[in-house]
Amino acid sequence: MKLILRRAAVRWTAGKRGDFRLVTTDSGALSLAPFSSTLRQSNVSDGNTAVLIAAAHAASFSQALAQELGKAALLGGDILTLALVTMELLPAGWTMVNTHLNVVARLPHATQGRFIDAAVRAKTLCPVSRALRVTISMNAKLEREVRRRRSGRKTPQPGVTARKA
Repeated sequence: MKLILRRAAVRWTAGKRGDFRLVTTDSGALSLAPFSSTLRQSNVSDGNTAVLIAAAHAASFSQALAQELGKAALLGGDILTLALVTMELLPAGWTMVNTHLNVVARLPHATQGRFIDAAVRAKTLCPVSRALRVTISMNAKLEREVRRRRSGRKTPQPGVTARKA
C-alpha cells in the first residue's frame, strides 16, 4: 500500500486584542498565512476554511483534469478552474452544503466531447471531490484558439459550453 502524508500547522494565539491565527504547510505553499476562524458574509482579506477548501478543490481538480487530458494525448494548453464553496449556517453551525467548479480550457487538440469526458472523469477521480460529502456541480467550457484577422488582431472563436451536475 502506498501512502502520502502531508502536514499543515496552525498557530492560534488568543490575546486581549483578539485571536491571531497563522497557517503553514510543509510544502511552503502557505507560510505564516493569516486566516480567520469566522465565516463572514462580507469580503475579508484573510483566508478562512471555505477559502482554503475552495483552493484545495480547484488545485486538485485541475491536476486530475491534466492527468486525464494527458492520458488522452490532449494536454497542451491552458486550464483555469474556479471553485465556489457554499456554506450555510445550520443549527449545528456553519456547514458546507455544496461546491461548484467552473472550468475553462484552451486546448488546441481537443474536441468538446473528449474534453467534457475528461472533465467528468476528473471530477470523479479528484481526491478532494471524493473527500467532500457535498453536491459538486460543474460547468466545463472548451474555448477555441483565436485566429488572426488580416490586420493581425486576434478574433475570439465562439466556445461551446456544457453543463454537468
